[in-house]
Amino acid sequence: MSRGGPGADLWGLDAGSVAEQLGSSVETGLSSAEAARRLERHGPNTLAAEPVVPVWRKLAEQFADPLIYLLLAAIVVSVVAWWVEGAEGLPFDAIVIAAIVVANALLGYAQQARAESAVEALARMTAATAAVVRDGEQRRIPSREIVVGDVMVLTEGDAVGADGRLVAAAALKVSEASLTGESEPVLKDPAPLGRPAALADRVNEVFSGTVVTQGSGRVVVTATGMETEMGKVAGLLHATPEEPTPLQQEIARVGRMLGVAVVVIAAIVVATVLLTAEGTGTEEAVTALLLGVSLAVAAVPEGLPAIVSLVLAIGVQRMAEHRAIVKKLSSVETLGSASVVCSDKTGTLTKGEMTIGRIVTASGVLEVTGAGYRPEGEVLHAGAPVDHSSALWREAAVVLSGGSLASNAVLRQEEGEWEIQGDPTEAAFLVAERKLGSHLRRAARFRRVGEIPFTSDRKLMSSLEADAHDADAISVVTKGAPDILLDRCTHLLVGETPVPLADDARATVLGAVEEMSAQAYRTLGVAYRPLHTATRPEAEESLERELIYAGTVGIIDPPRPEAKAAIREAHAAGIRVLMISGDHPRTAARIAAELGITEAGSRVRSGPELDRLAEPDFREVVRDCSVYARVTPHHKLRIVDALQADGAIVAMTGDGVNDAPALKSADIGVAMGVAGTEVTKQAAKMVLADDNFATIVEAVREGRLIFANIRKALRYLLSSNMGEVLTVFLGVVLAGSLGLAGADGAVALPLLATQILWINLLTDSGPALALGVDGEADNVMGRPPRSLRDRVIDARMWSSVVLVGTVMATVTLLTIDLYLPGGWIAGDQDLATARTAGFTVLVLAQLFHSFVARSANRSAFRGLFSNRWLWAAVSLSLLLQVAVVQVGFLGEAFGTSPLTPDQWAVCVAMASSILWVTELEKLAARRLAARGARPRRTPR
Repeated sequence: MSRGGPGADLWGLDAGSVAEQLGSSVETGLSSAEAARRLERHGPNTLAAEPVVPVWRKLAEQFADPLIYLLLAAIVVSVVAWWVEGAEGLPFDAIVIAAIVVANALLGYAQQARAESAVEALARMTAATAAVVRDGEQRRIPSREIVVGDVMVLTEGDAVGADGRLVAAAALKVSEASLTGESEPVLKDPAPLGRPAALADRVNEVFSGTVVTQGSGRVVVTATGMETEMGKVAGLLHATPEEPTPLQQEIARVGRMLGVAVVVIAAIVVATVLLTAEGTGTEEAVTALLLGVSLAVAAVPEGLPAIVSLVLAIGVQRMAEHRAIVKKLSSVETLGSASVVCSDKTGTLTKGEMTIGRIVTASGVLEVTGAGYRPEGEVLHAGAPVDHSSALWREAAVVLSGGSLASNAVLRQEEGEWEIQGDPTEAAFLVAERKLGSHLRRAARFRRVGEIPFTSDRKLMSSLEADAHDADAISVVTKGAPDILLDRCTHLLVGETPVPLADDARATVLGAVEEMSAQAYRTLGVAYRPLHTATRPEAEESLERELIYAGTVGIIDPPRPEAKAAIREAHAAGIRVLMISGDHPRTAARIAAELGITEAGSRVRSGPELDRLAEPDFREVVRDCSVYARVTPHHKLRIVDALQADGAIVAMTGDGVNDAPALKSADIGVAMGVAGTEVTKQAAKMVLADDNFATIVEAVREGRLIFANIRKALRYLLSSNMGEVLTVFLGVVLAGSLGLAGADGAVALPLLATQILWINLLTDSGPALALGVDGEADNVMGRPPRSLRDRVIDARMWSSVVLVGTVMATVTLLTIDLYLPGGWIAGDQDLATARTAGFTVLVLAQLFHSFVARSANRSAFRGLFSNRWLWAAVSLSLLLQVAVVQVGFLGEAFGTSPLTPDQWAVCVAMASSILWVTELEKLAARRLAARGARPRRTPR
């Protein structure tokens, strides 16, 4: 059997023959062992991937930079000059520059590899899944593990994982626009076709990459991977390159701006050196060239884009550990700027463990004990177990059995633990039915022969059930919103007898619904209709009429304790929280008040109310109202659009296929990982692995923290590079005042080219990356959301960069002056010692600044030891600097002289001035902010 199955003629066979030819069974599917053998033989169900880029090419790409080209050219010039001048000793300049270039390339490669592995891990987390039948049981597996012969179970919202032949369907519609271009969903029919048909007309087949928009069905897989219809055209498809984020674009723009400025400064410095040199020989020219190139490389933070990408990737992976899976790095910026979160109620703000706690029928009220999906509990009437011979028990059995029949959920026990597959609300009927003890009778008696799927517009779902007790009996069993279901009912079940549904009885049912809704129960009604026909009718909505109302259940889904704290934190962060629910308005109002979204008594807007509003009035309502009930996905989309029109950055949660437009329209679409459909997961930018609202707020916090850390790295790198540039520039311009100019007018450089490159390598890698993974130095949730229009590098940061760079340059040049004869401060050391001291001060000042850069306002001494990675990076950098100064052969390579302990103490003291100056600047900023602070209104 080939990977693509036994042939392309399965369209003409009946379902049983199709499964037989593929070595499978419609009822039990494949065995796990056989599926494993087929997966091993034919490979995963994936399209051909892009060719893997070899390691050597990735390494080579690290050298593809104009500044690196300049350094390589400088190496060649240095070697040629060394050779012309007699080739005495080793060409230390060339060797050191080459070593630094290689070290930078290796660091860049390591950072790229780390970022790629993080992104690949996220891709595995968001991989599509599919429901299949294996060993006679329905289970969910990664779509890549689907094999030919598998029986796929499709429901509304599923992405079809492979090509297959339909063997059963209930009002199944599939959108095939991605493959055939057909704009309308195609109604599928498992019946054999009489003749071959074009792809768009094969109504008894489904195809990989398409989407189930309605209904349910079962499919025997006939082709996987590149053998699918989508795989056949895969050669025409190309992966869309990852677009740079706005943050990365701004950083690139800053880099280009700095590059232009530094080229000008470098040209001035090189010209000054050449004009003031004693001669214009090869050695002087090479020295000037190396200095200019080194200055350019040191000033432009060419490693910053890689650090930003790595920080984003690591941060997003850290989010995934908190069960928030962000699918694209670019979404992190938007997430940190979210100003409104629109959340579903069920499963997100509440636990999602739907439990039937009350049953109301014509004969009375029953309370159901126990919570969650373990079928442990009792059904009580007036505090005692209900009598199995009573009319109340019989009515309850019809309600629970009816709800279980009109359901696609599965409840099973795995290794002692009870778990569900499918909709939690539907599973609640299965659990309660076991508590009542009526499940065995229902399972043995009824067999589904048709289905009218749930739609958000009808708010109903029906199944057609054949009765084993009566060969001519087929019943329509319907569950849905009680107020809508009652409109389709003409009778009420009393005991075992249907009686006409009088107005007072209808009012009693609605009164019970209102009472349960006020107690935060979600209510569902169950009704049925016996058809008494030997001919199976078509599953059409017209059958949902003249129904017999059996009763109402109250489903309790308690609020998540952590959601209340998360909402309080969101409000403190300036984030408005909206609850959008399909439940009854009174249920929504009570849950919202309990969670602190609104105050008790606040108005709730319903879907019908919203429909009556003109667009200007609708926008005005959305500005003030935070709780919506009985809404459809269409209302969600309108709410998102209205909020965005007001300038809000909106995060929107969703789980159903019809939520996809709202999720796509929102700035951050958030899909439910547990209850969400594959379509919503594909449309969303973020997936909640636990369907928990608190996870959204934690993700916003993480998004803000990532952005704050990138700003820390930017502040640190730009300040450090500014210090290096000003040191050389001012050292050359003020050479006479600093003692760097000889009697003949020749200017001695404050730093050598190799020393500048060493500083760049030493301080721009480890400490900057450690800042990128820093903890929360500032209270990121204690301020309003950042506007996407705000600059990453704002005026405050630029002023800090200039201040710190100026201080670094000043203390470095003063240290050089301190040891040199002449200048402002008379010293008695030689040029090598003075230059070494200045070189060391500049390195130490940047290491001091790495602690200062953790916050623009908070003192560096608060939480000083909280970032162990920063301490490790600083300690390593310090050890390497000591080695370069004190170890003989390294000193020869970098032009340094050993320093005495007293000289080291002076260097540390001079470098620490960066700490005291910035601490004073922060103190002034804090006092200014405190003077102008105003209480902020909590959003509602």
